[in-house]
Amino acid sequence: MAETKQHTTNYYNTLITVSEDTKATTGIVPPSREKPTVVEIMYDKIANHPYQLTSDDLIFYTHTLRKGISPNELRAERENFFSKGQACLRCSALTRSYGFGIHCDQEGKVAIYSMDSEEYQRLLNDEHVKKLKAMRTYKKK
Repeated sequence: MAETKQHTTNYYNTLITVSEDTKATTGIVPPSREKPTVVEIMYDKIANHPYQLTSDDLIFYTHTLRKGISPNELRAERENFFSKGQACLRCSALTRSYGFGIHCDQEGKVAIYSMDSEEYQRLLNDEHVKKLKAMRTYKKK
């Protein structure tokens, strides 16, 4: 049986900069809801575990929590999940609405930095770090 093509959302040595049309001026912790939102789950995981997960790991973790995937289904679900392209972290509300840049290190592991932090500015000015703009929140007129 032919192996299914696996897609990835991982970036390496890259800073996903905040969206050019964000209204945020600093990193804002996403509000807590009764049923955690995608952005809340992502923020919590990255903020508490910087540089421990890749983008793929984070997106899949969020998916499994929201869908209630059992541990014995994880392997098959991950293969199925990444058999289709997934939205990358450039689309994340963290970069579009909440004022965080996402840094992917040499291994593709992610951390977030408030747009007004020294570390965000350092990464922004580092010529060895690739920069990718987050997706715009609103269409250009």
